[in-house]
Amino acid sequence: APAMIVYTSGTTGAAKGAVLSHDNLTANGVTLTTCWRITDADRYLAVLPLFHVHGLGNGIHSWLISGCRMRLAERFDQKTVATLFADFAPTIFFGVPTMYVRLIDPQVLSDREAGAIGKQARLFVSGSAPLPAHVHEAFRRRFGHTILERYGMSEALMILGNPYEGERRAGTVGVPFAGVAVQLVDEDDTTVADGDIGEVQVKSPALFHEYWRRPDASAAAFTRDGWFRTGDLAERAADGYYTLRGRRGDMIISGGFNIYPREIEELLLEDARVREAAVVGVADAVRGEVPIAYIVADESVDSAALAERCRAQLASFKSPRAFVRVDALPRTALGKVQKHLLPPWTPE
Repeated sequence: APAMIVYTSGTTGAAKGAVLSHDNLTANGVTLTTCWRITDADRYLAVLPLFHVHGLGNGIHSWLISGCRMRLAERFDQKTVATLFADFAPTIFFGVPTMYVRLIDPQVLSDREAGAIGKQARLFVSGSAPLPAHVHEAFRRRFGHTILERYGMSEALMILGNPYEGERRAGTVGVPFAGVAVQLVDEDDTTVADGDIGEVQVKSPALFHEYWRRPDASAAAFTRDGWFRTGDLAERAADGYYTLRGRRGDMIISGGFNIYPREIEELLLEDARVREAAVVGVADAVRGEVPIAYIVADESVDSAALAERCRAQLASFKSPRAFVRVDALPRTALGKVQKHLLPPWTPE
């Protein structure tokens, strides 16, 4: 029976209401409490919005199923987070990448405070948006913990995750959760080989059945064999770890070549002075589309140096045509970049 309607993030336009059943929520909650070993001895610090499956389907339901102790904060506030951690002493924390960026900032937490938090906690989980590899490493050095990055969505709850025990590989979202089937396919719904990029398709006991009052969107979301088309692109390594490569709709086709924006974004974010990066395609009379990079960066960052770095490490057609500085990237409440809200770019 339907339990709730969760609206998608709307990163490309209007949000759709995914109808989730009681069975969906139970399957997801039991899976997470089992694989992350959440028990009544844990202390969960809840700072995520409760209108989203990250805070609700993962956080609240894991609390209800496990019987652990929970502190519900009104919001994540970098000005009070040190006091909140010290007062509650959580063993578990679920966050989005922007929260972890704040936690590694010495102006938010001192080294002593970060060390104390790391000693009392046992699990930090990140999701809802890509976690930059340099943040992953900086957090490990500072807190003594390797963040567990996972991948899910409103329609399917949790899909892939790095292991609780085993390698938590930076830049990847791990392997399928128990009971979840994943395949990567091309435009013809043919399975692609390991190392090739394809769309993520899912079957799962936590998978929704329909979009609220959108039979057209519901029909388009599933294949004839019942696989859900996530619209996300990924590649699978030979050992089974998946790495996300962006959204199908974000892919740029330039002169007949496919460009995956996340590859360029990750390269730009390797420079710690580049705090945020988003790459989009803009119309070009010759190549059809060319990539443009929007960046939030320190004043010391030189666009010419970024361009040279891209040319040195990427194929020439992948190098951004321009770098546009902005004060901040438009994001949802969970930190996902809304590329369709970026300011228009015009050639100089």
